[in-house]
Amino acid sequence: MNTHRDRIESTAAPEPVGSYPHARRVGDLLFLSGVGPRRRGSSDIPGVTRDADGEVIDHDIAAQCHAVFENVRLILEEAGSAWDNLVDVTVFLTDMKRDFATYNRLYAEYFRDNQPCRTTVEVQALPTPIAIELKCIATM
Repeated sequence: MNTHRDRIESTAAPEPVGSYPHARRVGDLLFLSGVGPRRRGSSDIPGVTRDADGEVIDHDIAAQCHAVFENVRLILEEAGSAWDNLVDVTVFLTDMKRDFATYNRLYAEYFRDNQPCRTTVEVQALPTPIAIELKCIATM
């Protein structure tokens, strides 16, 4: 991990798609930038099916949920925090009607012991063709 003051750059999580850090530490709080399901070193998105022209034709929300939760965990741990330290999670879904039930079931499994505050919002699109993104706040 490369830390410059309160700026956290993970060496395990996927590279940001813009000019921002993975997280910023302010006092005893850790604010994560939006985290998606990509893997480090790849532009492939877990669970995404593309047609011959590269256009997204389907997505597997379960695969994306597992991947995004893992990416959040990687950033938290590399920054010196932990999954159980999450206190607030904002979830962005691109298809609430289709994906909410699966996402909600998996979320309940991952957050069985630690139940941070949560807000779930449907958005028209995210910066890459992903179906879910998390914005998190944790304690150190």
